[in-house]
Amino acid sequence: MTSTVAGMASVVGAAETRYSARSGRPPRALAAEAIATALAEAGVPPHEVDGLIPIGNDVSAESVASMLRLRDLRLCATTPVGGAAAIASLQLAAAAIVSGVARIIVIYVARNGNSERRIRDRVFGLPGQELRDQLERPYGWMSPAHWYAMICRLHMERYGTTKWQLGRVAVTMRRHANLNQNAMMYGRPMTLDDYFASEVIAAPYQKLDCCLETDGGCAVVVTSAETAALRSLPGVQLAAVAEGHPDTPDDLTNRPDLLEIGLSRAAPRAWEMASLGPADMDGAMIYDCFTFELLHQLEAAGFCAPGESGPFVEQDGIGLGERLPVNPHGGLLSAAHMVGLNHVAEAYRQLRGRGGSRQIPAARHIAVTGWGNLGDGAMAIFRRTGSDT
Repeated sequence: MTSTVAGMASVVGAAETRYSARSGRPPRALAAEAIATALAEAGVPPHEVDGLIPIGNDVSAESVASMLRLRDLRLCATTPVGGAAAIASLQLAAAAIVSGVARIIVIYVARNGNSERRIRDRVFGLPGQELRDQLERPYGWMSPAHWYAMICRLHMERYGTTKWQLGRVAVTMRRHANLNQNAMMYGRPMTLDDYFASEVIAAPYQKLDCCLETDGGCAVVVTSAETAALRSLPGVQLAAVAEGHPDTPDDLTNRPDLLEIGLSRAAPRAWEMASLGPADMDGAMIYDCFTFELLHQLEAAGFCAPGESGPFVEQDGIGLGERLPVNPHGGLLSAAHMVGLNHVAEAYRQLRGRGGSRQIPAARHIAVTGWGNLGDGAMAIFRRTGSDT
């Protein structure tokens, strides 16, 4: 089935607030800053925005509409797929633009995810709460670290994936973050010895296998590729976007195959839609909520075969200057956790040649993945068009 959204939408602006463990500001103010900066980057007056897609429920679209004094808000929607929402929101935005529902859409997230509403509070919004209450919490399974550690352990047993390979992921993300002054872990280098010395959270996961909890905001501006070209907006084309879901999406425990995830289904559709493949990518932004999930999604997205992600990271490398640069900003593990929207912002920045000391040379194509809830997945493929302005 051919998608009508392929190549029809562009990201024309992206911005992030300062990331921290304690912002001292309400999420509404963080959203206002990120959105205003993204619109200024795009050269779009706020009153032209006619679509809003919030990620999460920390700052409502109605609140943003009031702040921006929007005159004609035509789309207000959200996608309930957790960490896959940033990419799923791009799909929703592109579909709305192609269908004529809205012309200029802002996707945003803002939250105090460290100083206020942490993961222990947010897990109660996951699907299948009756399963969590009856089958998991009584036995001590309380957080994503418990659930996802089981997936990692299966991969270790099936393919021989090692803790050293997980550590290589963590150290690489930290090295990238130390090139990003906005990263939470900027100025805080990490060695493999530091990694192995960190406390055990849910074996095989240790503290440094786990993503950050972050205060901050991020926003991207999406419009049609035609509008971007006509108005000479500095766009990055959305060559493809697809969403997928695993079997039993509300129940991880009894899933037929824990390694079969939403991305396993979304990625082939995205590659076909873009008429591109993994070898065409100059870099990737992989949703790294845990170290193994970066390995897992390298396989699900087709960058390597099942069971080969550990050797891929160990031998070919995911660092800058290596075979596949992944998350030059530091990812969720060492830059910030903005539900993956900061991955989209980094892809935009890289394709405009604005990565600074972490720039991927001559980047033309970048893939971005999302992982949400109990395995929902999505993938976008971005293409640089023309030259930067």
